Amino acid sequence: MSIPTGPAGPLRFPDNFGWGAATSAYQIEGAAKEDGRGESVWDTFSRVPGRTRNGDTGDVAADHYHRYAEDLDLMRDLGLRSYRFSISWPRIQPDGTGAPNQRGLDFYRRLLDGLHERGIAPMATLFHWDLPQALQDAGGWESRDTAHRFADYADLVFGALGDRVPAWLTINEPKTVVQNGYLTGHHAPGRQDPDAAYLVAHHLQLAHGLAVGALRASGSDSRIGPALNLHPCYPADDSPQAAAAARLYDSYENRLYLDSLLRGSYPEDLLADLGPQSRMVQGVRDGDLAIISAPIDLLAVQYYTPIYVTADGGTERRWTTSEAEWQQIYPQGMYDLLTRVTRDYGPIPLTITENGLPTPDTLAPDDTVHDAGRISFLRDHLTAVHQAIAAGVPLESFHVWSLLDNFEWDAGYDQRWGLVYVDYPTQRRVLKSSATWYRSVITDGGF
Repeated sequence: MSIPTGPAGPLRFPDNFGWGAATSAYQIEGAAKEDGRGESVWDTFSRVPGRTRNGDTGDVAADHYHRYAEDLDLMRDLGLRSYRFSISWPRIQPDGTGAPNQRGLDFYRRLLDGLHERGIAPMATLFHWDLPQALQDAGGWESRDTAHRFADYADLVFGALGDRVPAWLTINEPKTVVQNGYLTGHHAPGRQDPDAAYLVAHHLQLAHGLAVGALRASGSDSRIGPALNLHPCYPADDSPQAAAAARLYDSYENRLYLDSLLRGSYPEDLLADLGPQSRMVQGVRDGDLAIISAPIDLLAVQYYTPIYVTADGGTERRWTTSEAEWQQIYPQGMYDLLTRVTRDYGPIPLTITENGLPTPDTLAPDDTVHDAGRISFLRDHLTAVHQAIAAGVPLESFHVWSLLDNFEWDAGYDQRWGLVYVDYPTQRRVLKSSATWYRSVITDGGF
């Protein structure tokens, strides 16, 4: 399938389309030891020598905790209609349980009030990987209890902030926690244990379902859903073996999460591949999938790269990569992914909550940052988005990853993903060419 060719001329998006940008708490906030914030798994992980590039940590990051008002003004000046961010669990519950840290809640109250004052709709993520270290010490996501602690945390946050948040996202990219945190080990908590990994997948999804239940029980009319990074999986050749391998690969990449959330079952081929004695299969209890598949209001989709699967179950590269060597640049994948979700799972409202790339940005002597590669990338991917909408995909909004240059996990500060350049020694913000371009796209409703 290829992206249909539309009529010549400018592409125009629906008038009410939610143009936005995205961030996450640990990547931008800093203030790691201020105002009662507890330690997270990423504080611990980033302090282990060799875990992050240059030994970088999120201790200061983009100092958003202190500079949020300036950043809110940047969002307003860019014309953003939506801002997707995350709430730091250890800033709210330093040990992952118990009474809330009011100073943490107050920060997010100020942030939310500032968004509303500027006419920007908040989209708040409850968990973007910064698990309180105290919960990790008690077993982390391998422990079923952590899912229940997350539900308690979600209920607390809904009660304190819910009147200010029209849309909640529960768990950000459970697949990345599973694959990077428990298979390759290059993300926190740094494990390499496949049997633990898929039990973690189940508990993350159980946590999502319990949080949905907590919001419904609160009587809130806010919307809620998960944020999934989905990778279209293509056979690397025309052989039946490659087709079968791609199908199984897709079950681990996509259907493990989509089927359980939207159909109330795990893929049979995945369960057979794991085997009946796997910790995941053994860990699923009666009623779990009913909790996981509780109706949601929207599905957040994050797209970065396709995967090409060989007959032996390996992968190969087909397209140019960005500075993030894992990311192949393939806009067609955006169209294929969005139309596949709608075709296979029905017309559930969708939002794109992350799409972007790192480019080799430098601050020029005239105080400008020219990132033509990012503009080209966004134009091509938004073209695919536009065609998906034309094909009937109920897509409501698009959020660039990211608003600001930030701490990029194990890559530290070597990769710059932002629309806004952050000069880390001074924390000065400079709009890149892509930010100016994106502002015109928002103003014009397309390009």
